[in-house]
Amino acid sequence: MALLSFSRSFTLLSSPFHCFSPRSIRRRRSFVCSLSAATDVRSRSAVLWFKHDLRLDDHPALSAAETHRFVLPLYVFDRRILSRYSDDMLELLLFALEDLRKSLKELGSNLMIRYGCAENVIKELVKEVKATDVFIEEEVEYEMRQLIGVVKKTLETSSSLDWDLDIVMWRTPFYDVKNLKELPASYNDFKKQKLLPTSPLFPVTLPVAETELDWGPLPTFSDLKEFIKEKLGKSKESWNLMKEMPAEVLLKENLSKSSGSIPKSLNDKSIEQRRLDKSVFVTRKGDIVGGGTNTLLNALAAYLRYLEGTARDDWQEVHERLRNAETREGASFTSLFGPALCLGIISRRRVHYEAIKYEKERNAGFLSPFGYSAASVAAAADAVCSMEWFWLLALKSQVSNEGLYSIRIWRWRGHLIQYTVVGLEGPAILLVHGFGAFLEHYRDNINAIAKHGNHVWGITLLGFGQSEKPNVVYTELLWAEMLRDFIIEVVGEPVHLVGNSIGGYFVSIVASLWPSLVKSVILMNTAGNVIPEFSSRRFPSERQTSAAARLGAQLLLFYLRLDIRNTLKNFYPTKTNRADDWLINEMLRAVSSLLFSYDPGVTVVLESIFSFDLSIPLNYLLEGYEEKVLILQGMKDPLVDSKAKLAMLKEHCTGLAIRELDAGHCPHDEQPQKVNSIVCEWVVAVERKLTANSYS
Repeated sequence: MALLSFSRSFTLLSSPFHCFSPRSIRRRRSFVCSLSAATDVRSRSAVLWFKHDLRLDDHPALSAAETHRFVLPLYVFDRRILSRYSDDMLELLLFALEDLRKSLKELGSNLMIRYGCAENVIKELVKEVKATDVFIEEEVEYEMRQLIGVVKKTLETSSSLDWDLDIVMWRTPFYDVKNLKELPASYNDFKKQKLLPTSPLFPVTLPVAETELDWGPLPTFSDLKEFIKEKLGKSKESWNLMKEMPAEVLLKENLSKSSGSIPKSLNDKSIEQRRLDKSVFVTRKGDIVGGGTNTLLNALAAYLRYLEGTARDDWQEVHERLRNAETREGASFTSLFGPALCLGIISRRRVHYEAIKYEKERNAGFLSPFGYSAASVAAAADAVCSMEWFWLLALKSQVSNEGLYSIRIWRWRGHLIQYTVVGLEGPAILLVHGFGAFLEHYRDNINAIAKHGNHVWGITLLGFGQSEKPNVVYTELLWAEMLRDFIIEVVGEPVHLVGNSIGGYFVSIVASLWPSLVKSVILMNTAGNVIPEFSSRRFPSERQTSAAARLGAQLLLFYLRLDIRNTLKNFYPTKTNRADDWLINEMLRAVSSLLFSYDPGVTVVLESIFSFDLSIPLNYLLEGYEEKVLILQGMKDPLVDSKAKLAMLKEHCTGLAIRELDAGHCPHDEQPQKVNSIVCEWVVAVERKLTANSYS
């Protein structure tokens, strides 16, 4: 497939949906070609489907379409897209669409609003306006790519469209990457290519809209919520409600044995008041930047100029929120601007452009080789560069077949997460790795367990492997919430949770706080303690990274640099050959993002080792799971006294099943055949009991 190149410094790239190759269809095409080669583009008309690109600024597809005779901007309220959004994101979406429609009207155009399945809506509109082009932004998330595939197939196979229709996939290139398949696995190697960020595009002039069209109304927030709920069953709706309560709030309630409640949202009047006050914090919680592109650019200007101070009320508000969100150095940018970037209200390269422009203003037109002169500039520039790197890694994983398993991408709170799934039916089993590992650490478990009639999921947690590593404070509760949301949004049914090392502690938290999501728990050399007669009502205050944590992370890096190979082999005392070159190289690549290639954001993850709170004991977390917890313990684990730990678990946890294994810290990888057999037998037994109980 060819590269779509233009004169005005932007590109559109084809999306590799191989099942929609030009040879498979007769008249409709899914391809990219040089726009200059197109025949009489001014006689063409286009439908431009907005999804996560809710802006006119720096929009390559709009720039490509401005020479068309007619352009129909479209947003479809499709439940498959909307169900992925939190209430905050839905509010942000409505404000962004309101501003986008207003901006388009100022250009003589408009934004069409429709409800339903995107493929049907787009097909009917293409037919109505006789569109010759459909512009669709490329996505990396698995579910979104599947949806785009359905749209393309619907258009390509529709018998009612009897003219040539081009489906043009596009993206906003931050770097001019020629071949994604040749993208280095190491960020350090990528930086050696010295690719410069491309320049953003400015808004264009669009053809005047056809006024006789029915453009459709924007919904209110309450109407939108009702629209989403219409097709949800009661169980799905109740599961979605789980995501609204933070783990910390729920855990505090459980520990205090008191009934708590979620803080009430601001009412509609207060939202309207925010609009009148021209606040950029437009959502009910008031903790993220929202509105339209110009509003975002104004807030960005305020953020970058934090050190200067200001008398402007709107900028002072940004500065106050910045201070509140700065849980660690630079974390405030992603916290405040991340959701807007996720919806594409402002592009990553526009943020970078504005940050660098301001940095040059501060330094007489120069950029220092020793770093940025303002922490706010560093936070913004580093954040979007990091986002772009992980976006490229995610896209590469979708266009190539490298690795042991087919990789899918899930977006969680705006961050890109890798996962895989094997098996089409049977009980759902979710495998969770330990600290510093990734889903491929279950290299000899996923397929083998799936072959026994199970639906097996593996996930690479936020901050590890090639999942995104945002600048946030990583805690055990954050990772537990991530697993909860993965079960709800992706798996879609209760699971048997399997966790190794610290991953075992994470799954124990999930089981304790959200028992309706969990069928059973399998802990392999799990982290966590046993505290007899635990009754503490205390809970740690909000955690922030300290200088001691940063120093500890650097010392740990130094140690791992010197001895990572021997350290890894110590975890496999009975089969050191399992700590083979593949595992060492993969660990080095994943952890080496810390050790050697300095993947953006990775040192933040290491610091979390020194702020973990494991004070909630396993005997408390596993209460109520009698005969639903299996402990697999490698008895030669160099990190703990396995005999003493098992003795405490037996004494203070009721109804545990325990299997002792001749292995070290990672029994699933050191003795995979034995562990696979035990896990499969356990799942069969639990499922049999659950079935029997359902009929009793």
